[in-house]
Amino acid sequence: MTYQETIDYLYQQLPVFHLSGKKAYKPGFANTDALLEHLENPHRHFKSIHIAGTNGKGSSSHMLAAIFQQAGYRTGLYTSPHLKDYRERIKINGQPVEEQKVIDFVEKNRMFIQSVSPSFFELTVALAFQVFAEEKVDIAIIEVGMGGRLDSTNVITPELSLITNIGWDHADVLGDTLPKIAAEKAGIIKPGVPVVVSERQPEVMDVFQSKANETHSPIEFASDSLRVTDEQIAEGHKQMRIDSDVSEPMEYTLDLTGSYQSKNVLGVLKSIEVLRKRGYVIPPNSVQEALANVTGSTGLKGRWQCIQYNPRMYCDTGHNEAGIREVLKTVRSYSYNQLWFILGFVADKDLSKILPLYPAEARYVFCQSATPRALPVEKLQEIASGYGIQGTTIPDVNSAIEYVRLQAKEEDLVVIGGSTFVVAEVKEL
Repeated sequence: MTYQETIDYLYQQLPVFHLSGKKAYKPGFANTDALLEHLENPHRHFKSIHIAGTNGKGSSSHMLAAIFQQAGYRTGLYTSPHLKDYRERIKINGQPVEEQKVIDFVEKNRMFIQSVSPSFFELTVALAFQVFAEEKVDIAIIEVGMGGRLDSTNVITPELSLITNIGWDHADVLGDTLPKIAAEKAGIIKPGVPVVVSERQPEVMDVFQSKANETHSPIEFASDSLRVTDEQIAEGHKQMRIDSDVSEPMEYTLDLTGSYQSKNVLGVLKSIEVLRKRGYVIPPNSVQEALANVTGSTGLKGRWQCIQYNPRMYCDTGHNEAGIREVLKTVRSYSYNQLWFILGFVADKDLSKILPLYPAEARYVFCQSATPRALPVEKLQEIASGYGIQGTTIPDVNSAIEYVRLQAKEEDLVVIGGSTFVVAEVKEL
């Protein structure tokens, strides 16, 4: 099999969440356990950090991976979904897994895969763990796919659990209240394993405290002892001063400039504090150097990513209410003449919580990603008009970008997003 034939096989044979939505979600561990046992339990042969949360878990995973790499650790990184290439999900020191490893894994285990019928995600978790064990990583940063308690990744016993925040997403699967969603995320907390929660949210903090008490896990809320006291955004970088109750203030340069990164970075820094106590040697200068080059060292894409400067054009994968609020908060930190949005959404997204957040005075172009889950562009235009948002329809996101390039002035600001799948299709990404 060629690499492309292997990827085609995975898409054709296995349920894929981003194509079919929650029908592809298989909660529980039966398939994962069967796969890992078949592979001789690779997840027991490397150390790990486990990261859950509604928003920010991908960025936080990449920041931690960058820090460990900079400190000299051989670092595995598992995230999802991918934007351009399947291999983005599994990286060693910032480099995607080799195509041949994907091919060999599927060819060698094909008969067993067919007998188990795992989901696309379950199989990818097994592949990632196999690669990390074979490559003898010093540490693997593992991002939860959805929820936590019943997620396929939750078979590991990590050195640390990190939970970024709780917001509304996948409520039809995870629960119809924030405490219910938080309880699913809290499911990654393991007996005796320290847990860091990036921000103390009054609605859900008791859920985490209660779970940590139950498992006798030391818990830290990063925002209790760390604070961003000064923040300046220059083109392509964010300058931050972070005060701490336990150490001297530190200055950081962060190449992830979205406003939400100010919350994520606190959880990352608190995690490093805890991990140092567990024996990890992570010098302060390694943290500073790593945070200044997260995208370069890990290949992170789609987080307030600039694809053009004149006019300034940004992509962001924020796709739920909390994520969109943070994107719009970032927008408000910029000065511009005219604001443009190129937007597309999936059909199962509750737009009644999202579209009212967008400013009516902006100019809009509605598009539609190629995924079968995409909301038809004409339907999006109709729904948006009900919220006082008028716009042009151009289904293909890259054609929409070219249209805006012809219309926008140099001092305008253009934001592309609404759905991860829209951002994934941007050619310049």
